[in-house]
Amino acid sequence: MKWQGRKRSSNIEDRRGRRDTGRRTGGSRNMPRLRMPRGAGAKGGGIGIVGIVIILGIGLLFGVDPMALLSGNVPVNNAPQTTRSNAPVGNDDLAQFVGVVIQETEDLWSDVFEQNNLTYDKPTIILYSGRTSTGGCGTADSSAGPFYCPADQNVYIDLSFYDTLRRRFGAPGDFAQAYVLAHEVGHHVQQLTGVLPEFNAARSRLTQEEQNLWSVKVELQADCYAGIWAAYAGKENLLERGDIEEALNAANAIGDDTLQKQAQGYAVPKTFSHGTSEQRKRWFERGFSTSNVGQCDTFSVARL
Repeated sequence: MKWQGRKRSSNIEDRRGRRDTGRRTGGSRNMPRLRMPRGAGAKGGGIGIVGIVIILGIGLLFGVDPMALLSGNVPVNNAPQTTRSNAPVGNDDLAQFVGVVIQETEDLWSDVFEQNNLTYDKPTIILYSGRTSTGGCGTADSSAGPFYCPADQNVYIDLSFYDTLRRRFGAPGDFAQAYVLAHEVGHHVQQLTGVLPEFNAARSRLTQEEQNLWSVKVELQADCYAGIWAAYAGKENLLERGDIEEALNAANAIGDDTLQKQAQGYAVPKTFSHGTSEQRKRWFERGFSTSNVGQCDTFSVARL
C-alpha cells in the first residue's frame, strides 16, 4: 500500500506506555464489543440486528432517500482537501500507517454521508499497549484483539495484534492490517446508521443462536464495507500489487470455521459469530468489486 507521505487523521489517541489512563465514562459497562477474533476460543463479542433495519437492506439507514444511496457508487477523487493537524501519536511507522488508513476511511465515509445530507461523525482510534479502560465496554486487553466500542464510538487496538496477524494467522502485509482497521470502522458506520442500536434494543429477546446469526450478518457487512474502502483506496492510487490478496488472505485466516478447525479439529456452525472464511472473503470482494453500499445488504439475501 502506498501510504507514506500522505495526510494522517487527527482522530488518533496514543495511550501506549501509559498505565490504564482510559476514562470510565459513558454507556453501560456491559455494552458488547465488535472485534476481529484472535482465536476459536474467543467468544465473538459480535453484535447482530433485527427486524426493522432489514427493510432498508441495511442501506445505511440514512433517513433521507435510501434508494439514492442504494443505487449509487462511492465517490471518486473528490475527497475533502482540508488539511488537518496531526495527532500527537508516536513517530513509529505503524502508528503513522494507522493514521493514514483512518484518514482515508474518513474521506470515504464523509463523502458518502454528505451525499445523503448527513454528517459523518468520525470515530477516535485508541492505540494502547497491554490494557486500557474504555468509555462503556469494560477494559480493553491486548488478548482480545482490535474491537469497536459502540458506547464511546471508539476503535481500540493494541498494535501488537499485527504481529499476531502475521505470525499466528499467517496473514502478513500492510493491506491485511488496513483491512482490520477498515472493518472496525465499518462497525462505526453501522453504529451511526442505527444498525447496532437496533440490536441492543432487541437482543435480550433473542436466543444465543439467533444472536450469533445476526452477529454474522453484521460482521459480513463490515467486511463488505472494508471492501468498499479498498475500492476507494484503489481509485486514490494507494494499492500495490498483491494488496487485495493480502486482505483476502486475512479474511480467510479469521473465518469461524478455519479458527475452530485449527483449535479443535472440527467446526460448529451454530456457534459462528463472524462468518466462514469463504463468506468473509466473498463479502469483502463484493464491496470491492461493486463500490456500492447497497450491495452490502447481508440481511435480506437468501444466501450469506
